[in-house]
Amino acid sequence: MRVFLIGMGIALLVALGPGCATITRGTNEAFVIETDPPGAEARLSNGLRCTTPCSLTVKRRGDFVVMIEKEGYETVVSNVTSSVDSGGAAGMAGNVILGGIIGAGVDAGTGAMHSHKPNPLRIELEPVQHEERKDQDDST
Repeated sequence: MRVFLIGMGIALLVALGPGCATITRGTNEAFVIETDPPGAEARLSNGLRCTTPCSLTVKRRGDFVVMIEKEGYETVVSNVTSSVDSGGAAGMAGNVILGGIIGAGVDAGTGAMHSHKPNPLRIELEPVQHEERKDQDDST
């Protein structure tokens, strides 16, 4: 009987070891970029790039910058931040309730309880404003 209880205790520790958010949400998330008009080039400071509309897989932990360019339109730079999300907070609460201190540490360390904001990133591109030449005004 003692061996059985030890085995059950080990199995319980293995089951509770990983964090709830790590299991339910993972350490990556889809980051969506949409522009109006579509077809802009998006470059992230972490090296990823795509043509809008697009979805990229990014690590939940860590901020980054997105630069969006399209010929004939102003370049847009947007900061994207990573912070604890309500879903991640629920996972952390599950860790605390079940006594999974190790799991809570795993979630905090992997960033599984984080989400990026804004996500999706929606940008309305502005056309480049060309200045009129002064000599056209002076021709009178």
